[in-house]
Amino acid sequence: MRDERLNPLFERLETLSGVGPKLTPLLQKLVDGKFVWDLLLHLPDRWLDRRVRESFADTVPGEIATVQGEVHAYHQPFNDRSPHRVQLVDSSGFLTLAFFRADPRWMKSQFPVGAMRIVSGKVEEYRGERQITHPDFVIDPAKGETPPTVEPIYPLTAGLTNRRVHTLALQALQHVPEDLPEWADKHLIAQKGWPSFREALVWLHDPPAYDEDRFALARERLAYDEALARESAFALARAARRQRPAPIIKAPPSAVNRLIDKLPYRPTGAQMRAAADISSDMTRGYPMRRLLQGDVGAGKTLVAAFAAVEAAAAGFQSAFMAPTEVLARQQFDTLDALLSPLGYTVASLSGRDRGSAREATLMGLEDGSIQIVAGTHALFQEAVNFRSLGLIIVDEQHRFGVSDRMKLATKGDSPHMLVMSATPIPRTLAQTVHGDLDVSILDEKPPGRKPVETRAVPDTRLEDVVEAIGRALQRGERAFWVCPRVDIDDDDSSAVARHAMLEDELGVQAGLVHGRLKPAEKDTALEDFRTGRTRILVATTVIEVGVDVPEATIMVIERAEGFGLAQLHQLRGRVGRGDKPAFCILLYRPPLGETAHERLDTLRRTEDGFEIAEADFRLRGAGDVLGVRQAGATDYRVIDLAKHAPLLEIARKDAEAVLASDPEHKSERWQALRMARELLTPRVAQGADTDS
Repeated sequence: MRDERLNPLFERLETLSGVGPKLTPLLQKLVDGKFVWDLLLHLPDRWLDRRVRESFADTVPGEIATVQGEVHAYHQPFNDRSPHRVQLVDSSGFLTLAFFRADPRWMKSQFPVGAMRIVSGKVEEYRGERQITHPDFVIDPAKGETPPTVEPIYPLTAGLTNRRVHTLALQALQHVPEDLPEWADKHLIAQKGWPSFREALVWLHDPPAYDEDRFALARERLAYDEALARESAFALARAARRQRPAPIIKAPPSAVNRLIDKLPYRPTGAQMRAAADISSDMTRGYPMRRLLQGDVGAGKTLVAAFAAVEAAAAGFQSAFMAPTEVLARQQFDTLDALLSPLGYTVASLSGRDRGSAREATLMGLEDGSIQIVAGTHALFQEAVNFRSLGLIIVDEQHRFGVSDRMKLATKGDSPHMLVMSATPIPRTLAQTVHGDLDVSILDEKPPGRKPVETRAVPDTRLEDVVEAIGRALQRGERAFWVCPRVDIDDDDSSAVARHAMLEDELGVQAGLVHGRLKPAEKDTALEDFRTGRTRILVATTVIEVGVDVPEATIMVIERAEGFGLAQLHQLRGRVGRGDKPAFCILLYRPPLGETAHERLDTLRRTEDGFEIAEADFRLRGAGDVLGVRQAGATDYRVIDLAKHAPLLEIARKDAEAVLASDPEHKSERWQALRMARELLTPRVAQGADTDS
């Protein structure tokens, strides 16, 4: 039950004065919610100093300033295109106000000669004189009015003005209770110099003075509150998970050693460390929830195979779930080649399977004769039953929702879960972004992976690139050609136009994959390329992850300057998987801007996905690198990861300490934290353990 003191914050937006049927949907869209509290979480992104300057001479062109002066003269426009001009005077000189298409009667009533006026707006220089065009405020000081000392400036959407949003935010502030308990550690508050929760909201929405340091401290305080609420929710989820029994999977070392001995190479140190983490998790008697994060080609599938072998040796089944049939088929091929020679039975299951083959697979899963299965969403269909599902492995986990993982988890008795991602993020963010998951990182490449030679080429040399592709196809190699969009009539860099051009120029049948195709059409095109029925594949970024074609040696990325670094790196990772030299051609349209030049140069210089992720984070910020709502994990309302990432680790340790010292949840601090979670826990954290 929600603490009744919070009820005023959860009143609907339309209870605010002035919010009617027309304004309500606009406001809901702006603040991404329906409640007064959602409006308060829509924070200003800057503040304007509206204090009245001593004189006109104190203003600087290009800045917003507030000044007071006497109306010296009013000049009507010469024609329809010229403005009304009002000349103010003070002890330092003149300042002109310009109004286009204004009502002459309003102008004369507003600016009688000899009257004092306070005006505020952007000061510009026009013909050697100071000028403000269409001031934000025009105030008569004789009436006792003044502009706001500080004006918060909010992100806006069409149909809403800053003044309207600010006025409503001031109303919303009156809903914040005066008697909320302190949920953050008091020593930390003192150390950081943070205001209280309520004071922080006041400093952001209704600041008593212009003080950039106080604005930053108030925002940081609320960011920490959000981090603490989120991390305490995850701490609760971890504690709850530890209370649930799960299969104890403990296999003799010889089981995995047999697989290692059959490999034509030695696993990397990172692979062995990750395998040890997973092995330890599966012996603890409560469900494992671990993320295996590895760069392109780092060998995640082998680590997952180690875990599946341990499960099979201990008498349990494993299910590998991939987001597409092509990826599921690749997983099956890899696992079958690795594990069948050791006597394990590996099967595949997807929506396309029909008839006796499907029935045989379903029977094998139910009677336990199939120990490892690779499949798609078909794995959690009602007809699928396992005899002893002990381990779930989810590939490209960000493509599945929590409900998908939960459905598969119900096929066993609290099975262990390993989720895998080939999308590197900055190491400093890995633990905080992935919330309730323990994290293992593969930061070494297996021996034998050849580097991909990366070249940035202007699109004026398009014909040279096409000729090079033709020579590669004649040598029996294959090539990807990635375009930024599907089909635009006036742009030949679209996938549909480029597909037609390449077929015509090269005289070959080319594959075409993009997001508008039906899943079956997409899978067929990918499978044709994988098996060699087509040897060039034109695609949008739908082939960014997972497609494994060792014969592909060339990746052309057209309009590369428009892609993010991490995305370019993922696309490049589709080639260089065989024994032949591989190339990535970054076709760009000159001239390059500074940021685009740095992106392409970074990609040419390094293949380290984590270094690339750090650079992408620096260049674009967390929202773009991670996806603003990546599976809900970064659904933050206040936290800016570029500024506040260190706070999440502090909050994580604090939440764990509070829970450890108060496992019965009876302390005042824990009860206060419960209120913080009501207000500031991202939706995903509230359901963090629903897939357990």
